[in-house]
Amino acid sequence: MAVIGGIIGGGIFRTPAAVAERVGSPELALAAWIVGGAIALIGAFCFGELGRRCPRAGGGYVYLRETWGPLPAFLYGWALLLVIATGAIAAVAVTFANYALALAGFSARLTVPVAIGAIALLSGINYVGVKPAAVTQNVFTLLKLAALAALIVAGLALAVPVTALHRPPPPSPDPRGVVGVVGVAVALGAALVPILFTYGGWQQTNFIAEEILEPKRNLPRALVLGVAGVVVVYLLANVAYLRVLGLAGLARSTAPAADVMRALLGPAGGTLIAAGITASTFGFLNLVILVTPRVLQAMAADGGCFPRLA
Repeated sequence: MAVIGGIIGGGIFRTPAAVAERVGSPELALAAWIVGGAIALIGAFCFGELGRRCPRAGGGYVYLRETWGPLPAFLYGWALLLVIATGAIAAVAVTFANYALALAGFSARLTVPVAIGAIALLSGINYVGVKPAAVTQNVFTLLKLAALAALIVAGLALAVPVTALHRPPPPSPDPRGVVGVVGVAVALGAALVPILFTYGGWQQTNFIAEEILEPKRNLPRALVLGVAGVVVVYLLANVAYLRVLGLAGLARSTAPAADVMRALLGPAGGTLIAAGITASTFGFLNLVILVTPRVLQAMAADGGCFPRLA
């Protein structure tokens, strides 16, 4: 649940549109998601091995310290505190607040107070202990998977395929094949930027390695199974997007998940997916708040952060 919840945030509900805009065919779009999934799986295997060898709180901080020494680890830890984790928490909290307020019909002027309230609430839950934080994570991960399942089932079972109607005209033949190969490579590379962003987050589970039961066995298994499960979910979601909207429609969409659900189920479908995105961003926010303090704890134990945090 931590691995899946750390990957699935709000990205899969939006970034497929950017991918479709950068590729020339539905097949290439799906191939790009497969390549991104393979890269994420390679990362999961690497971090699974690192977690098995060194099941310590702090994850990447500990691996940098053991491999390259204290300075790179120190810089990483403070970058995490000042930019990476705090920026992610702020951005995801605002996204959650936007969707929650729209869903409840309240004014967007309440975005910042609601975002701050969500951070304070989840910080309080995590302060109580890792158990209530884990329960919260499990609940909201199941909710986000349920929302994606509804999207996938509706897209595959209820839609009339329109991909062929939106297929762009074939390019003029290149007698040497060079231009075509280079063009495909450039498109694939451009598409991988939002795809790898959407697949990111699996590495955060290593931050809490010390608190996982039998981490040498369970952490690698969780990483590989969790990432593999997300790859399957993402591919099915993209098949649903392409089936309902087609490549051109997906590329034009600013909210593809909402467009698909509204097209198939009407306004109720849009409300359902908005609730799913709200739950997804809230669960992701909980995970970042859950795992990040373990890095600060490891830093403090080494004398690189405020001593009381150790």
